[in-house]
Amino acid sequence: MANVVGEGAAGRSTRTLRAEAALTAITAEPETPDRLRRLLEQAIVFAGAVLVAVYTPSAEGEQLLLVESAGIPRTLCGVRDGYSVAGRSPAAEAVRGGRPVWLGPTELAAQAQARRVPAHDFSLAALPVRHDPGGCLLAVSERPGGFDPEDRVCLGLVADSVAFPGSPAADGELPPDTFSLAMDTGRVRLGDEVLNLFGLGPDDFDGRVETLMGLTVPEDLPSVMSVVEADHLTIGERELEFRVLQPTGPPKWLRLRGRLLQGGEGRPARLVGSVADASTLRSDVTEVARVQRLAAALATAVTVRDVGRAVVAALRGPLGADRIAVAELEGDRLVVTVLDPPEPDAWPDLWRTEWRTEWPEAPVRTMPTLAAVLREGRPRIWPAGSPLETSLAEVGPGGLAVLPLPAGNRMAGACLIGWDAPHDFGADERALLTAAAGLAGQALMRARAFDAEHELVGMLQRQLLPRRLPRLPGAVAVARYLPSTVGLELGGDWYDVIPLPDNHVALVIGDVQGHSAGAATLMGQMRTALRAYAVEGHAPDVVVSRANRLLIDMESDLFATCCYVDVDLEEGSAWCVRAGHLPPVLRHPDGRTEIAEAEGGPPLGVMTQADFPMSPLRLQPGTTVALTTDGLVESHEADIDEGMDDFARRLAVADPAHLGLVADALLGRAARSDDVALLLMRYDGMALRPLRESWTVWRVPQAVGHARRFTRRTLRSWGATEDLDAALLVVSELVTNALVHTEGQVRLDLTLVGDRLRLAVADASPRSPVKPSSIGWEATGGRGILLVEAVSAAWGTLPVSGGKQVWAELVPHR
Repeated sequence: MANVVGEGAAGRSTRTLRAEAALTAITAEPETPDRLRRLLEQAIVFAGAVLVAVYTPSAEGEQLLLVESAGIPRTLCGVRDGYSVAGRSPAAEAVRGGRPVWLGPTELAAQAQARRVPAHDFSLAALPVRHDPGGCLLAVSERPGGFDPEDRVCLGLVADSVAFPGSPAADGELPPDTFSLAMDTGRVRLGDEVLNLFGLGPDDFDGRVETLMGLTVPEDLPSVMSVVEADHLTIGERELEFRVLQPTGPPKWLRLRGRLLQGGEGRPARLVGSVADASTLRSDVTEVARVQRLAAALATAVTVRDVGRAVVAALRGPLGADRIAVAELEGDRLVVTVLDPPEPDAWPDLWRTEWRTEWPEAPVRTMPTLAAVLREGRPRIWPAGSPLETSLAEVGPGGLAVLPLPAGNRMAGACLIGWDAPHDFGADERALLTAAAGLAGQALMRARAFDAEHELVGMLQRQLLPRRLPRLPGAVAVARYLPSTVGLELGGDWYDVIPLPDNHVALVIGDVQGHSAGAATLMGQMRTALRAYAVEGHAPDVVVSRANRLLIDMESDLFATCCYVDVDLEEGSAWCVRAGHLPPVLRHPDGRTEIAEAEGGPPLGVMTQADFPMSPLRLQPGTTVALTTDGLVESHEADIDEGMDDFARRLAVADPAHLGLVADALLGRAARSDDVALLLMRYDGMALRPLRESWTVWRVPQAVGHARRFTRRTLRSWGATEDLDAALLVVSELVTNALVHTEGQVRLDLTLVGDRLRLAVADASPRSPVKPSSIGWEATGGRGILLVEAVSAAWGTLPVSGGKQVWAELVPHR
């Protein structure tokens, strides 16, 4: 769907408008416990922040207390849970001054808290929050340039949208579905609806949290305690489901949502939130049902990461575990695929020292107990206080379960489940762990095979596409390729940028029918063929026509579409040839866009006798040429014409000064049901335009003399006479070779770029001159190329249509 820019939106970018729309939609929703976090996440999406946090003043107004955060762990950036309002922190300065504070790495080095951050550079922003009771929005960026102007606008929008959710007061009447727990005394106040959910009346409840714990199903106590105990609770939202005993019948499922509020000086922290009946969403699930659910989840898990997530979802909540890790066994090392919770601080020191990338890896030999369990191949359980090596004991001080994940006659990995509070392992729980281990092991092996094949597919695709694009005189080109996220099949989309003589460049984009290894192979063949025909010097229509004939001669069942644009970088003109492909989209310097009206021929490989007409394009300096495949503009919701119109509109609002960012933004809305190729070129114009002259050499006795006179006259008119004698010698030798050893037309081309002179002679023979390895005194020929090499800075041959071009370059000696 195209972005619609209304009155008052002029001058704002698409990203800003999208941020406004997202924030408006979230703030318009009914208040929920996670709304504040969702608002903060928009700063990550639209402003490129890696961490964003919001603070509000304490009751006394002396402290700024953390209310919520989103992004990477705060400890990685040295962001604290609170700051003094009177201090010199960026948060305090933003609140006191009522204006944003922007700090880069240099400025941060002068701040006291910079001593708590990692060595790598980052930038920080602090913006005041206008809504009562006020406060500050803190954002961190790891990008080298920090927050650019558009990022700052988006952060301002987020700060203006932040409204702190209402919380039950420390005193006074509570809303009926809420609670307020004093973390220092354990005294809790409940609304009337919460009392009813626990089966209590106002006169039956003594205000002690222990009373509520006594009504909780014992198996769910660890998860409840992880929320209500201050040692386990962190700033921000928490949510869990647990069961409470009923006088008759099965336990009732309740859903608790809460957040910790700092109390400030002299006031205790409080856990506030709501409790709702979750019985309609979740029934009393037996261990057999849990195994069935895990089996169903693993059946749809595709990657190794998917398997890990399915195991975590199936085991951590029902078992009330505090941490769970799923790891692959690779040789003698365990490579973790999923950790929950993901923060490094939640895991033992040994794990943190091995945290090299997203997840840690550790040698099995450093954990003898784990190695023994993997050798035995049977789940093992250790209750609280069991003698274990520190790296395992700290995973579950209240209880630890280690599940080897077998797959056939080998071990695929392991799953570690730990509890902080003492945990009793019942018979049903042990059976669940054993069954889960077998299911997860088989799924892990399937996923590992999928990941390996997927990596092979990606490697093949990358090998078939250009590794890098060439530097162009007077232009900049960028390209992107996104594979389909559906299945493993290879796509047939490709792109290429082909430098050609005389400051020409060919932009090519294409799409082979189908998604298979055959399509990808054919894509590689067509890309190679088009490049070879282009480099030979053929006109654009001849290049495409020959590629069509080649595909037909290959007798393939597949066809291909292609768009070929030959750009003259000196003149700012281009010729476009389409073979069943989408036309180019041009963005003019004034921001207008147009879909080029370029005639098209049939797809390649369909018709033997096919015409591929050439359509002219005019490029002014500052024009951007955009070529793409149908995967970017066609979807189930919109046809290809609507998609092209939307593509042109999004290109119009982009800033062509940063072509890479433009490409990323255009790909941001790709459906990914098909692979996508995108090629952009911004034509800037050549600062130094070459001087060119040509001469047709007639086969007459005085031909060499005529060529020398033409060269002398031209170089004098250009004022380039410093190497005139050397130039005349090169012309004599090259023209003589062409006349003696070839037949047909001979052409002499002179080009001067700055002080670099290029002399080229084209003839109708494809055979290149051979430099002799040695010449005897009696030899009558072969010295011409040696003379050319001796006086030239460089020389060589190029294929041209129907023949070759021998060239030499001269650079004046200064």
